[in-house]
Amino acid sequence: MKQNSNKSNDRSAEITGGVAGGATVAGIGAAAAGASASTITYTLASIGGLVGGGMAAGIAVVAAAPLAVGAAGYGAVKLIKKIKNNKK
Repeated sequence: MKQNSNKSNDRSAEITGGVAGGATVAGIGAAAAGASASTITYTLASIGGLVGGGMAAGIAVVAAAPLAVGAAGYGAVKLIKKIKNNKK
């Protein structure tokens, strides 16, 4: 199958986004590994309270964190590549 010549095979942005998101998940898991159920519940409720909700909102915020970090890593690599290509 012939590749589109306009598409780059460089997947560094995708890899960076995936690694950044995965590292965030690992960090959250490591932080919660030794915590008691009451500590985890309190922490999730506190995080949820920052956005005007309770524990369920805290779960949503914590679950969205790896996605946000991954997207930021992906966007940063894409931006850097765009700037580098414009200088050529």
